[in-house]
Amino acid sequence: MTAIEENRQTALQKLLGTGKLALPRGITSVCSAHPLVIEAALRRAAAEDRPVLVEATCNQVNQEGGYTGMTPADFRRFIEDIAAAVGFPAERIILGGDHLGPNPWRKLPADEAMVRASAMVAAYVEAGFEKIHLDTSMGCAGEPAALEDEVTAARAALLAKAAEEAAHRAGRRPPVYIIGTEVPPPGGATHALQEIDITRADAALKTLAVHRVSFAEAGLASAMERVIGMVVQPGVEFGNTNVALYQPDRAIGLIRSLEEMPGLIFEAHSTDYQPSSALSALIDGGFAILKVGPGLTFALREALYGLDAIAGVLAGTTAQTTGLAAAMEAIMVEQPAHWAGHYSGSPEEERLQRHFSYSDRIRYYWPNPRASAAVDELFSRLPGDIPESLISQYLARLYPDVVSKRIAPNARELCLAAIDAALAPYSAATAMQ
Repeated sequence: MTAIEENRQTALQKLLGTGKLALPRGITSVCSAHPLVIEAALRRAAAEDRPVLVEATCNQVNQEGGYTGMTPADFRRFIEDIAAAVGFPAERIILGGDHLGPNPWRKLPADEAMVRASAMVAAYVEAGFEKIHLDTSMGCAGEPAALEDEVTAARAALLAKAAEEAAHRAGRRPPVYIIGTEVPPPGGATHALQEIDITRADAALKTLAVHRVSFAEAGLASAMERVIGMVVQPGVEFGNTNVALYQPDRAIGLIRSLEEMPGLIFEAHSTDYQPSSALSALIDGGFAILKVGPGLTFALREALYGLDAIAGVLAGTTAQTTGLAAAMEAIMVEQPAHWAGHYSGSPEEERLQRHFSYSDRIRYYWPNPRASAAVDELFSRLPGDIPESLISQYLARLYPDVVSKRIAPNARELCLAAIDAALAPYSAATAMQ
């Protein structure tokens, strides 16, 4: 067994529990708050008899509600309610907090932002989140956009202390931690991608070293032992219009640095839209946690828009001025906060990005009551069994499974199947050892 394989096994044992006799090669981190995405992930995990890792971000879920309106305790109930509905055991769900730090309050002075960040981390741990990504790299009011490693590590230690104390108060098992913040922008880049700068091996080793010092100074040696991984940039990212594919040869130096980090793995962010071969190569290189989010809601949007087109054909109308796509366009134009600043170009280019960008900013709008009503209205316009020939025309990737009777030809099952198809390459890459 190589050093990287030993690291992977050790880290996954700490994450999944030492009682597991067979460990996967890696695990998919599902980063979404859409109920159909969560249901699809739970269904797949049940079929494969595997645990599932679901993560929420600091902006999405926090003690003040985040943009979903959910606290960490709310998010846990949300996930467990879906699990109960599909018969998935709650004890096989691992909840994670992603980018936990001052980011939601970075316009405030650092001391105030860190107080709120500490309260957020405590709320996550008290709610039973077992995997915590400490991300304190961003500057707050009056600070540089990116901070020195030593400052980042010292603030991460402060948050780890809050997490440890929260676990003790709540009588919960202390969490495992992910450190490191050299990541793609949350939700993807806003520009066309060329070649992505990969984290240098010496930078990764320095990140680990400064965190060890800061944790030791804070009296958190035992917490440092539960640091299982580091977020680095392996050259994987997506923008609005293109995807930077993983090239293993470019990451050789970074991968070799894991040999000097006993028990640690890398965590890869923004792996959405990577082909199966790239995901498997990431696992081989020690990236044992693969995060995916927008790629799953992108697949859902594709299915919904395909169904919208089918509904138009069945009704003898077009979907240009009516139907789901038109409703979503109206909502996004009236409420541009979630996409303005992320999309640019001519009005027509912005319109295309609102609906079809890899960044999938439309995902922020599905919880909108008008959007939910538009989806419900779409489903009501479709027959219980949608004609196979129309599925072939508008949802071609799902057609083979429909005609072979593996997927029921109704709207809800087709949406779940579209998400599942996006999850399938991750299952293949992270299969059992």
